[in-house]
Amino acid sequence: MHGLINRSIQCFTRDTYGEQVWAQVMERADTGYVGFEAMLSYEDDVSYQVLDALALVLSRTRQEVMEDIGTYLVSHEKIGAVRRLLRFSGVTFADFLHSLDELHERVRLAVPELIVPQLTLKEHASGRFSLHSAWEHPDFGYVVMGLLRGMADDYGALVFMDHQGVTKYGEVISIEVVEADFAEGRSFMLGSDAEAAHG
Repeated sequence: MHGLINRSIQCFTRDTYGEQVWAQVMERADTGYVGFEAMLSYEDDVSYQVLDALALVLSRTRQEVMEDIGTYLVSHEKIGAVRRLLRFSGVTFADFLHSLDELHERVRLAVPELIVPQLTLKEHASGRFSLHSAWEHPDFGYVVMGLLRGMADDYGALVFMDHQGVTKYGEVISIEVVEADFAEGRSFMLGSDAEAAHG
């Protein structure tokens, strides 16, 4: 697993719950690490050991924790790059959804070594979609769902979502855009300095 993924789990835990909780998680996970470097690679099992330990420490399911990590990646004040990358996709949440098919390649252009789920969007009716998240690592569709929730809030859209399970095409997330302009979205301008000043 790419170090950016493990580092994201670490930053989520420390920023949300504090250093003491992170120390408890790593002690319980017993991976031999105390932290992770973003540009290194780690065995896949290490990521799941840490996620399972975090879920136990927080008394939650692994899937719930992974969804929260997805939301953290696009909403926490310390992380702006992921949000900016995704907001370039369009001016509405629907525009953003339709751009998800290209996200896999856009991420690879930015970080060639980082492999992320292949996303495929299907529109069934006006405002009703299903998103297929295909990847070899189980449950990462929940990270995608958390990311979508965070972006819906960012755009000010009222959206209902549900993880529908796994098919031969990958994990399936149902999406219903109830109201595109439900609330005022966060402001967005090109460049991190402009965003920090106005967002």
